[in-house]
Amino acid sequence: MRLFMFSFLSILFVSQALADNLITINQVSSGNSNSITVNIEGSGNETNFSFGGANNTVNIEQNGKDGWVGYTTAWGSAVSNGGDLDGDSNSLTVKQLCNQSSCGGDRFEFHIQGDSNNVAFYQGYGVTTAGVTNSDNIEYGGHFMQLDIHGSNNILIGSQRSNTSGHEHSMTTGIYGNDNDIYMRQENNQSKTMNLTVNNSYNDIDMVQIGNAGHSATVTIGGLYATTFNMLQQGDTAQTYSLTQDCQTIGGCSVSVTQGN
Repeated sequence: MRLFMFSFLSILFVSQALADNLITINQVSSGNSNSITVNIEGSGNETNFSFGGANNTVNIEQNGKDGWVGYTTAWGSAVSNGGDLDGDSNSLTVKQLCNQSSCGGDRFEFHIQGDSNNVAFYQGYGVTTAGVTNSDNIEYGGHFMQLDIHGSNNILIGSQRSNTSGHEHSMTTGIYGNDNDIYMRQENNQSKTMNLTVNNSYNDIDMVQIGNAGHSATVTIGGLYATTFNMLQQGDTAQTYSLTQDCQTIGGCSVSVTQGN
C-alpha cells in the first residue's frame, strides 16, 4: 500500500510517481489550508488534477488497478483557468474499487468551480442516503462518471457498483445552480446510463437505477422555483425516462416516477 498525504498551505506543485501509479497535483493559485489525501493500493492508477482556492479538502482512495481521478477528458485540464477544483471550502471524497485480477478501470472525472460544495462518490461500493453500506465482493471496476459543478453549497452523494463481472454504468451529471441536494445510485448489470443537468437552485433530487436491465434516464431541471424529484427505475426489464422540468409554480414543484419491479 502506498499512502500519500499532502497538506497544502502554499505549496505550488506536487508530482510523485511510485511503481506504475501516478499522482500529479498542481496548485495554480494562492490559497491556504488545503488538505489532499491520496491512498492507492494496486497498480496503473492515476490521480491528475489542479486546484486553486483555500480550505478545500480532497480524499481519494483507489484500490485495484487502472483507476483515474482528475480532470475530465471532455475538455481537458483546467490548469490554465484556475484549476480543476477552483473555489473555497469544497469537500471531495472519491473511493474506487476493483478486487479482481482483470479490471475495467474505474474512472471518476470532475471539474468543480464554486464554494462549499460537498461531493462524495463511490464506485464498487453501495451507498444510500444514510451513507456507504459495503463494498462489492466481486468487483471488476469500470462504471465511469463525469461531474461538473459550477455553483456553490451543493451536496451530491452517489455510487455505481456491479458485484459481478459486468461494469457498464455511466453518469454525466452537471449542476450549475446553488444549494441543490442530489443523490444518485446505479447497481448491478449492465448499462444504466444517467444524465442530469440542473440549471437552478434548491432542488431536492433522488435518482436510482437498479436491477439487471439496461435502464436509461435524461433529466434537465430549471425554472424560477425548486423541484423535488424522485426517480426509481428497477427490475430486469429495461426502462427509459426523460424529463425536462421548468418549475414556475410558487412554492415549488414535485415529480415522482417509479418504473419496473
